[in-house]
Amino acid sequence: MVKDVVVNLMVGGSRDAAAEYAVSMSGTFGAHLVGIAFAYEPVLPAVIGAGIPESVIDEQREENERAAKAAAGNFDTIAKSVAHETRMLGASLAGAADTFGEIARCFDLSVVGQSERERVGPEELVVEGALFGSGRPVVVVPFGHQGGMLLDRIAICWNGGRNAARATAEAMPFLKRAKTVDIIVVAADNSGPIEGTAAELARHLARHDIKAQVTRVPQGNLRVSAAILAYAADSGATMLVMGGYGHSRLREFMLGGTTRGVLKSMTVPTLMSH
Repeated sequence: MVKDVVVNLMVGGSRDAAAEYAVSMSGTFGAHLVGIAFAYEPVLPAVIGAGIPESVIDEQREENERAAKAAAGNFDTIAKSVAHETRMLGASLAGAADTFGEIARCFDLSVVGQSERERVGPEELVVEGALFGSGRPVVVVPFGHQGGMLLDRIAICWNGGRNAARATAEAMPFLKRAKTVDIIVVAADNSGPIEGTAAELARHLARHDIKAQVTRVPQGNLRVSAAILAYAADSGATMLVMGGYGHSRLREFMLGGTTRGVLKSMTVPTLMSH
């Protein structure tokens, strides 16, 4: 069941695709929606920070607060059709990622937008905070996504691993509403056993009245992430489901190559879980 959703609002962007998607999702599931707008602390270069006048720092802080208020106001406008509330919080860039991950623990899932390519944004950090810090699934929405949530064709990215299994289980409310469900296995030399577990997963989903087909995706000379995105484009997938992979470096999680590749070049909303 999806009854409680939190979305990170894009502050300072041209439009907020994640907020629009979250509103559509909440309308579909009848869920309550909370929008979080961060008023970011000024970012000061360590080398020259001590020489910046206090008035300049205050001006940047006020500008960031105005941007957060504008994002919150825009959210209130587009979310009129669903039960919602807006919260504005102050935080550093790194602190916002941790804070959002902690907030998302008390929701069914979180929604975060992909960073716009033409500007440096905090969204990638927030994605990591939600993915590794919340213990809940996160839906990442491409910055150029138009319209609301579509569940015409969902592709489950399956490698037989724990994270993929968890993502599939947490995607059940979406899978049950999908018109078509594909279980895709990126074919490599050692993909035979994975294809066997993919068939077992299809039988499991069938017991939940979800008809799914296993599809073998040739990898060729592509990276796994590129093969997944190529399949999504060719098949007309409207959502991906995949495990969010990473490793710990001095207790700080780092995104794995496939996860980072999908997030960088994604073209469809993607539900991830770690």
